[in-house]
Amino acid sequence: MIMKKGFLLLLLCALTYTFVNAQVDDKTAAEQAVKTTVKAATVDSAKHWKFTGMVGLNASQTALFNWAAGGDNNITGFVYANMTLSFKKNKWTWDSNLDTELGESFSSALNPKWRKANDKINFTTKGGFQMHPQFYLTLLGSFKSQYCPGYTYANDEAGSKELISKWVSPSYTDLALGIEYRPNDIFTVGVYPIAGRMTTCKEESLRPNYGLSQREDGTYKPVMLNMGLRINGGINYTLVKDLKIISTITLFTPYTARIHDKENGQKFGNFDVDWDVAITYSFLKVFSVSLMTSLKYYDKVMIAGKDWNGLGPGYSSKYPAARVQFKEVVGLGIGYSF
Repeated sequence: MIMKKGFLLLLLCALTYTFVNAQVDDKTAAEQAVKTTVKAATVDSAKHWKFTGMVGLNASQTALFNWAAGGDNNITGFVYANMTLSFKKNKWTWDSNLDTELGESFSSALNPKWRKANDKINFTTKGGFQMHPQFYLTLLGSFKSQYCPGYTYANDEAGSKELISKWVSPSYTDLALGIEYRPNDIFTVGVYPIAGRMTTCKEESLRPNYGLSQREDGTYKPVMLNMGLRINGGINYTLVKDLKIISTITLFTPYTARIHDKENGQKFGNFDVDWDVAITYSFLKVFSVSLMTSLKYYDKVMIAGKDWNGLGPGYSSKYPAARVQFKEVVGLGIGYSF
C-alpha cells in the first residue's frame, strides 16, 4: 500500500512538471514569435524610409601682428545643413527637405565689426501618387525666409546701418499641385500649373522693397497672394564616395499679379528664380571641404546697386531695381555627409 501511494505521488509530480514545462515552452515560443513578427515589421517599415544629406561647421580666421604687408584681423564661421527625409511605399511617396545655414563674421577694419555672413532657411515638403512608373501627381508646400536681421552698412565712424531684412520680412510660402518627373533617385523635375504664393513682410518699412501691394492711402499691405506657375528641379547625387552634390532650382511666375496691381504688378513670364548648389567632400571621417552657391532673381525685389554709371548714358545702378543676387562660399571645417 505504501509503495502504491508513493508510486501515485511520484507519477503526479512527473505529470505536474511536464505540464508546467510545456506551458513555459509554449510561452517562450509565443514570445519569440511576437519578437520575430515585430522585428520583421520594423525591418519592413524601415526599408520604406531614406534619410540623406550633409551637415557641418565651417570657419576661417586671420590674425596679424606687426605685419608689414598690411591686412585685417578677421573671423568667419557658419553652420549649415541640407537634409532630406524620404518615404516610399507602393504608389505613395513623401519627401521633406531642409536647407539652412547661419553664420557671423568679424573684421577689425569694419564698423560695426560683427556682421551677418550667412542666413537662409528653405523648407520643402511634398507628397506624391504614382500615375506612371516615372510620373507622380504631387502636392507641394514650401517656406523660404531668414532667421536674423540683415543690414547694409555705411562703413562710417558712427557704424551707420540700414535694415534690409529680418524674420518673415520677407518670406515666401508656396502651395502647389502638379506633375513631377522622377526617372531615378538622383534627379527630379516638376511642373505645377496650380501654384499659390504668399509673400509676407512683417516690417512695414521694408514692404516697398519686396513688391507688396499698395493701398489707396499709400501704405503697403503686409501680405500678398498670387496664383501662378511653378517649375522646380533637384539633384541629390553622390558622385564618388564622400563627394556629394545637392542642387535645387525653383521658378515662379504669377498669373494674377496684374489683377492686383495693373501698373506695377509682375508680368506673367517674368520668373522669380532661386537656385542653390551645395558640394561637399568629406575626408578623415570628420573633416569636409564645401562649396555653396545661391543665385536669386526676384522681379519685384528692389535692390540699390553701386554708384556706377557704366551701364549707359544717364544710368546709375544706385537706383533701386530688380537685380541678380549671387552668393558663393568656400569652406573648410567639420562636416558629415550621409
